[in-house]
Amino acid sequence: MSISNLVSAEWLNQHINSDDIIILNATLAKPKSAGEVPHQNLQIPGAIYFDIDHSFSDKSNDLPHMMCDASQFENEARNIGIDNDSIVVIYDSHGVYSSPRAWWMLKSMGLSNVAVLDGGLAEWVAKGYSTETKKPSEHRSGNFQATFQSDSFCDSTFVLNATEEADSAILDARSKDRFHALAPEPRAGLRGGHIPNSINLPFGEVQDGFRMKSEAELAKIFNSLNVNNKKLIFSCGSGLTACIILLAAHIAGYSDLVVYDGSWSEWGQPSALPIDK
Repeated sequence: MSISNLVSAEWLNQHINSDDIIILNATLAKPKSAGEVPHQNLQIPGAIYFDIDHSFSDKSNDLPHMMCDASQFENEARNIGIDNDSIVVIYDSHGVYSSPRAWWMLKSMGLSNVAVLDGGLAEWVAKGYSTETKKPSEHRSGNFQATFQSDSFCDSTFVLNATEEADSAILDARSKDRFHALAPEPRAGLRGGHIPNSINLPFGEVQDGFRMKSEAELAKIFNSLNVNNKKLIFSCGSGLTACIILLAAHIAGYSDLVVYDGSWSEWGQPSALPIDK
């Protein structure tokens, strides 16, 4: 069985007992709202926690939840029972917030059958499907072998070069006020503004409530940005919500996609990197 990159709550409810499906909970608290996670004591039955911030992040890097290397990723993926042929469905408790980050991480390491649950736990609960109290998961070790797709993530040098390239476009998922330096950054010490020649696409604009907008709606959004036939580089505050608009681009039919992992947590630091306001 193969799956699309976005699956519905109805689909997951129909297939939840399939032996080859692994459900991952990739919930992260939103900035300035730690502890305010909807349904924080509940999970989809059998879900396993995917720890973006710790187990699957580069512990040697001071920037938040930076992508770890293939060896660490492989080990942690095996620890939560992922096999090479696993069918993985990822959700988060906010709707579609941190789950696309986990989806892209797994994609970048070579797992093909991985999807985001559209609407996340909020949609699951709204549909009246069964839940359980969060508990330590019991699972066997997996046999996943990571093969890092190096063109899935990029660094500041890559982005700096792209600011002058006509065949690249940089999309920023932060709010309009942050993009234009009209609101302070939530992380202390960062400059306000945006990467030169970048395009602002706040992640909420590709969503309809808890769920992603339709393929047709997303195609209309991206067509309006004049980014057809370009390499699309996605940025945000920390490389998290960038993956929401990357998922939207993927649904809309775009394929040459890369996440700037450091995002504004790196670019916005006092440095020689240029900014616009």
